Amino acid sequence: MEYDFKKIENKWQKLWAKNPDFDFKQLDNKNKKYCLTMFSYPSGDKLHIGHWYNYGPADTFARYLKMRGYNVFQPQGFDAFGLPAENYAIKHGVHPAESTSTNISTMRKQLNSIGAMYHWDNEVVTCEKEYYKWTQWLFLKLYENNLAYRKEAMVNWDPIDQTVLANEQVRSDGTSDRSGGLVEQKALKQWFFSITKYSERLLDFDNLNWPSKTIRMQENWIGRSEGAYIKFQVENHKSSIQVFTTRPDTLFGCTYLVLSPEHPDLEKIVINSQKEIVDKYCKESGIKNEIQRLDNQKSKTGVFTGCYALHPVNNQRIPIWVADYVLMSYGTGSIMAVPGHDQRDYEFAVKYEIDIIQVVSVPGQEIGDSAIEGDGQCINSDFLNKLETKKAKEKMISWLEKNKKGKKTINYRLRDWLISRQRYWGAPIPIVYDPEGKPHPIPEKHLPWLLPNDVEYKPKGTSPLGSSKELIERTEKIFGSGWRPEIDTMDTFVCSSWYYLRYPDSKNDEKPFTEESNKWLPVDYYIGGAEHATMHLLYSRFITKALQDLGYVNFNEPFLNLFHQGTITKDSAKMSKSKGNTVSPDRFIEDYGSDTFRCYLMFMGPYDEGGDWNDKGITGIDRFLKRSFKIVSTSDNISQTLSSEDEFVLHSTIKSVSEDIQNMKFNTSISRLMEFVNYFYNKNLTDESKHQFVQLLSPFAPHICEEMWSLLGSKDSVFKSSWPVYDSQKIIKSSMQIAIQVNGKMRGTIDVDANETKDEIIRLSKDNTNVNSFIENKQILREIYVPGKLVNFVIK
Repeated sequence: MEYDFKKIENKWQKLWAKNPDFDFKQLDNKNKKYCLTMFSYPSGDKLHIGHWYNYGPADTFARYLKMRGYNVFQPQGFDAFGLPAENYAIKHGVHPAESTSTNISTMRKQLNSIGAMYHWDNEVVTCEKEYYKWTQWLFLKLYENNLAYRKEAMVNWDPIDQTVLANEQVRSDGTSDRSGGLVEQKALKQWFFSITKYSERLLDFDNLNWPSKTIRMQENWIGRSEGAYIKFQVENHKSSIQVFTTRPDTLFGCTYLVLSPEHPDLEKIVINSQKEIVDKYCKESGIKNEIQRLDNQKSKTGVFTGCYALHPVNNQRIPIWVADYVLMSYGTGSIMAVPGHDQRDYEFAVKYEIDIIQVVSVPGQEIGDSAIEGDGQCINSDFLNKLETKKAKEKMISWLEKNKKGKKTINYRLRDWLISRQRYWGAPIPIVYDPEGKPHPIPEKHLPWLLPNDVEYKPKGTSPLGSSKELIERTEKIFGSGWRPEIDTMDTFVCSSWYYLRYPDSKNDEKPFTEESNKWLPVDYYIGGAEHATMHLLYSRFITKALQDLGYVNFNEPFLNLFHQGTITKDSAKMSKSKGNTVSPDRFIEDYGSDTFRCYLMFMGPYDEGGDWNDKGITGIDRFLKRSFKIVSTSDNISQTLSSEDEFVLHSTIKSVSEDIQNMKFNTSISRLMEFVNYFYNKNLTDESKHQFVQLLSPFAPHICEEMWSLLGSKDSVFKSSWPVYDSQKIIKSSMQIAIQVNGKMRGTIDVDANETKDEIIRLSKDNTNVNSFIENKQILREIYVPGKLVNFVIK
């Protein structure tokens, strides 16, 4: 019987669509496994193979869990708001709602062609009012509980996309992660979520099975540091400067202070003769973005304020400088500079001829062309002398607190989450302003606060919603004359920060999620890209913890097990629609079928590594599936029993595939299945072993396996059957075959007992008739034995 993949895949996709197993209402949340891949972005018109690399293997894992007896929930949806979708619409001259809807329809068809067991009835689409109503509800709940607020701040401005970016959306070279434009700094009133209130709790990763690299990235981004606040009194002035330092033990080495150009006290303390030069410097700094200001490769610049502070311990005069390498958004916007023990401060001090004092002795290090960094013993530090760093920190903090000059504290690098966006295609922020400009939350009865259609949405540097006549009239009709709507929209990461909570009850009009739907939560297995470590994954953890505090959920982490798939590149470059280097899966599915393409992606290499796209090997997978179909569908190769060697191969395959698929090692699983087919291709299988093979292959190639399962006489789906179990006794080899070489050339084989000794194996090898003819009357220089594999006689 020939393997007709088009006929088979079309047949089974239609049958699956009618299958009650795909009805979420039929699922029991006991013994549940909630399996989820990160949101699809309908920003382009088609999925590329990078998407398939995420969704195909994830479905393989979900199908495996189903066969292990779990009730598997695997929903799918679309993260449909945001800049990519809006930019696509602008480029193609259509309304974002229209282009997004069209793209989603196309992507649904492509996702169905994967053959994944999605619960489509639970789909969520973030740009639909039925969903963003609850995103607005989330905003209101955070606002009511002092977790959402508005303030003026220096923000990252993308001059091409004409919108604000969060720090996480700015690349290390200072360009926008989306548009590639050089990010600028701009002062705007913006809405923030108070994620910093959860800094300490976000550092708790107990009971999470996450990649260690992702955990480290979040830890570094949150940036917890223990140290002290220290107060420096400004000379002849009422003001004082507060700094944060992790090294209070180096206080005696402080030879100058540095303020950020944005520091609120700068204007108060700068002396008149320096005002003009300081003002000019601050304006020039304002043009630079944060990445440029922190660039360690560039020469540090600064200006003396003309003012001095008094050292809190010895009252010595310390000059106060302004420099753009200090940021207002970190710490207190001011630092105590210790050039002897900080390289950045050292370079600044050398350039501007400021004193450098060594106060820590570190064996093997001296101040020369660089600072001495690291722990050691205090010197030149009065009452700290001879103390090691740890003890010196404690003693200095104790002195500061006793003399009311400072206090022990913990600081975090994490900043609050900036959610305002000056673009059209997003969830409107549910806030209105009274005639005096005071913000008021929109009552829940008016949700969803609809996104208007009468908007010129192309970027112009101001929020597009401000041009909507309908939105302004709606606001005044409900709230009164002179009231104005908030015209910024929410960052799309707000939409995706809670979507996993919505899936179990996605059609509920009364609540965003219920106690019953939450029995499916948290997500058991979450699969997606590592690039979201300090954005989506961090935001989702914050929202989950906040909702737990507010009494809406009874767990504090959204994703228990996290796995990052690797990246599929093209010619060593990441696939991107903007780069035009994406590869569509459609033609490969047309030529080879979904199962072949899906298996080939998994066979390319380790799932967490990805690789460079090359289609040359797909014919090998095509041949493997055809051979698989043949050994199962051929009726004249049925055997009543298997030999012990056959049973060893079968049960070893079950063991290996079971262990590898559990760890998402899909490539090695398929490799073992290929070895199985190669071994049995010209041999006879029992009916039971055919069933077991189909079960092992089914999560990887679901269509062909459903067909083979039915050919074997089963009326139910193969995915209703139980995952095969290996017999540990049958993977213990009673004998083994040893290859015999003479001077590295194969000259024969022998079968010996698996527990045979080395000496006996060498003796038996010499007695082999063919081998003996090569070594007889020859001097044997060496006898090499590779346990369980070969013997090699080196002769003269």
